[in-house]
Amino acid sequence: MGAGVVKSDKGRGRKRRSQPMAEINVTPFVDVMLVLLIIFMVAAPMLTVGVPVELPKTAANALPTDQEEPLTVTLAADGSLSIQNTATPRDELIAKLRAIAAERSNDRIFLRADGANSYETVVQVMGALNAAGFSNIGLVTDVGGPTMAQQN
Repeated sequence: MGAGVVKSDKGRGRKRRSQPMAEINVTPFVDVMLVLLIIFMVAAPMLTVGVPVELPKTAANALPTDQEEPLTVTLAADGSLSIQNTATPRDELIAKLRAIAAERSNDRIFLRADGANSYETVVQVMGALNAAGFSNIGLVTDVGGPTMAQQN
Protein backbone atom coordinates (compact mmCIF):
# COMPACT_ATOMS: atom_id res chain seq x y z
CA MET A 1 0.00 0.00 0.00
CA GLY A 2 3.02 2.26 0.00
CA ALA A 3 4.32 4.41 -2.79
CA GLY A 4 6.89 2.80 -5.06
CA VAL A 5 9.73 4.12 -7.16
CA VAL A 6 9.66 4.32 -10.94
CA LYS A 7 12.92 4.32 -12.88
CA SER A 8 13.09 6.89 -15.64
CA ASP A 9 15.44 6.99 -18.63
CA LYS A 10 14.58 10.23 -20.39
CA GLY A 11 17.95 11.15 -21.79
CA ARG A 12 20.40 8.75 -23.34
CA GLY A 13 23.72 8.72 -21.68
CA ARG A 14 22.45 10.42 -18.59
CA LYS A 15 22.13 8.88 -15.20
CA ARG A 16 18.85 7.18 -14.44
CA ARG A 17 16.67 9.08 -12.00
CA SER A 18 14.13 7.60 -9.64
CA GLN A 19 10.75 9.30 -9.37
CA PRO A 20 8.22 8.44 -6.68
CA MET A 21 5.07 6.73 -7.93
CA ALA A 22 2.03 8.88 -7.17
CA GLU A 23 -0.52 6.03 -7.28
CA ILE A 24 -1.86 4.10 -4.30
CA ASN A 25 -2.56 0.43 -4.76
CA VAL A 26 -6.08 -0.11 -3.32
CA THR A 27 -6.40 -3.77 -4.29
CA PRO A 28 -5.28 -5.14 -0.88
CA PHE A 29 -7.70 -2.74 0.85
CA VAL A 30 -10.60 -3.94 -1.31
CA ASP A 31 -9.67 -7.58 -0.64
CA VAL A 32 -9.67 -7.04 3.12
CA MET A 33 -13.00 -5.18 3.01
CA LEU A 34 -14.64 -7.98 1.01
CA VAL A 35 -13.41 -10.60 3.48
CA LEU A 36 -14.75 -8.54 6.39
CA LEU A 37 -18.09 -8.13 4.61
CA ILE A 38 -18.41 -11.89 4.18
CA ILE A 39 -17.48 -12.50 7.83
CA PHE A 40 -20.13 -10.06 9.07
CA MET A 41 -22.77 -11.45 6.71
CA VAL A 42 -22.17 -14.94 8.08
CA ALA A 43 -21.94 -13.84 11.75
CA ALA A 44 -24.97 -11.47 11.84
CA PRO A 45 -27.68 -14.18 11.87
CA MET A 46 -25.93 -15.86 14.79
CA LEU A 47 -26.29 -12.75 16.99
CA THR A 48 -30.01 -13.24 17.64
CA VAL A 49 -31.31 -14.16 21.07
CA GLY A 50 -30.51 -17.82 21.62
CA VAL A 51 -33.00 -19.15 24.18
CA PRO A 52 -35.12 -21.74 22.33
CA VAL A 53 -38.87 -21.19 22.62
CA GLU A 54 -41.81 -22.21 20.46
CA LEU A 55 -43.37 -18.84 19.61
CA PRO A 56 -47.07 -18.66 18.79
CA LYS A 57 -47.94 -17.76 15.21
CA THR A 58 -49.93 -14.67 14.22
CA ALA A 59 -50.86 -12.71 11.12
CA ALA A 60 -49.52 -9.42 12.55
CA ASN A 61 -46.71 -7.50 10.83
CA ALA A 62 -43.28 -7.03 12.42
CA LEU A 63 -42.58 -3.89 14.43
CA PRO A 64 -40.12 -1.32 13.03
CA THR A 65 -36.65 -1.45 14.58
CA ASP A 66 -34.90 1.24 16.61
CA GLN A 67 -31.29 2.37 16.69
CA GLU A 68 -30.78 0.85 20.15
CA GLU A 69 -30.41 -2.92 20.52
CA PRO A 70 -33.78 -4.35 21.52
CA LEU A 71 -34.11 -5.66 25.06
CA THR A 72 -35.73 -9.09 25.17
CA VAL A 73 -37.19 -11.08 28.06
CA THR A 74 -37.88 -14.74 27.33
CA LEU A 75 -40.40 -16.89 29.16
CA ALA A 76 -39.60 -20.54 28.35
CA ALA A 77 -42.09 -23.41 28.38
CA ASP A 78 -40.88 -24.54 31.82
CA GLY A 79 -41.54 -21.05 33.26
CA SER A 80 -37.90 -19.97 33.47
CA LEU A 81 -37.07 -16.35 32.61
CA SER A 82 -34.11 -14.92 30.69
CA ILE A 83 -33.05 -11.35 30.01
CA GLN A 84 -31.40 -11.52 26.57
CA ASN A 85 -29.39 -14.78 26.99
CA THR A 86 -28.94 -14.59 30.78
CA ALA A 87 -31.15 -16.78 32.97
CA THR A 88 -32.80 -14.70 35.69
CA PRO A 89 -34.69 -15.88 38.78
CA ARG A 90 -38.26 -14.54 39.04
CA ASP A 91 -37.59 -12.71 42.30
CA GLU A 92 -34.65 -10.77 40.75
CA LEU A 93 -36.39 -9.87 37.47
CA ILE A 94 -37.79 -6.47 38.49
CA ALA A 95 -34.57 -5.32 40.19
CA LYS A 96 -32.42 -6.25 37.19
CA LEU A 97 -34.82 -4.63 34.74
CA ARG A 98 -34.91 -1.41 36.78
CA ALA A 99 -31.11 -1.26 36.61
CA ILE A 100 -31.25 -1.82 32.85
CA ALA A 101 -34.03 0.76 32.42
CA ALA A 102 -31.84 3.39 34.11
CA GLU A 103 -29.20 2.88 31.38
CA ARG A 104 -31.53 2.87 28.37
CA SER A 105 -32.98 5.82 26.47
CA ASN A 106 -36.32 4.20 25.57
CA ASP A 107 -38.82 2.03 27.40
CA ARG A 108 -39.40 -0.57 24.67
CA ILE A 109 -38.98 -4.21 25.63
CA PHE A 110 -39.89 -7.41 23.81
CA LEU A 111 -41.44 -10.43 25.53
CA ARG A 112 -40.84 -13.82 23.93
CA ALA A 113 -43.21 -16.26 25.62
CA ASP A 114 -43.44 -19.92 24.68
CA GLY A 115 -46.94 -20.84 23.47
CA ALA A 116 -47.18 -23.58 26.13
CA ASN A 117 -47.37 -20.94 28.91
CA SER A 118 -50.74 -20.00 30.33
CA TYR A 119 -52.20 -16.56 29.71
CA GLU A 120 -51.96 -15.85 33.45
CA THR A 121 -48.21 -16.50 33.49
CA VAL A 122 -47.59 -14.23 30.48
CA VAL A 123 -49.68 -11.43 32.01
CA GLN A 124 -47.80 -11.74 35.32
CA VAL A 125 -44.49 -11.30 33.49
CA MET A 126 -45.93 -8.33 31.59
CA GLY A 127 -46.95 -6.80 34.94
CA ALA A 128 -43.39 -7.28 36.21
CA LEU A 129 -42.01 -5.58 33.09
CA ASN A 130 -44.37 -2.65 33.65
CA ALA A 131 -43.40 -2.46 37.34
CA ALA A 132 -39.74 -2.31 36.29
CA GLY A 133 -40.41 0.82 34.19
CA PHE A 134 -41.06 -0.61 30.74
CA SER A 135 -44.45 0.57 29.46
CA ASN A 136 -43.84 -0.18 25.77
CA ILE A 137 -44.04 -3.99 25.71
CA GLY A 138 -44.02 -5.88 22.40
CA LEU A 139 -45.02 -9.53 22.21
CA VAL A 140 -42.82 -11.52 19.82
CA THR A 141 -44.57 -14.04 17.57
CA ASP A 142 -43.79 -16.00 14.44
CA VAL A 143 -45.39 -14.92 11.17
CA GLY A 144 -47.62 -17.12 9.08
CA GLY A 145 -50.20 -18.02 11.70
CA PRO A 146 -53.96 -18.08 11.31
CA THR A 147 -55.92 -14.90 10.70
CA MET A 148 -59.34 -14.18 12.16
CA ALA A 149 -60.98 -15.02 8.80
CA GLN A 150 -59.31 -18.45 8.68
CA GLN A 151 -60.61 -19.56 12.07
CA ASN A 152 -64.31 -19.67 11.03
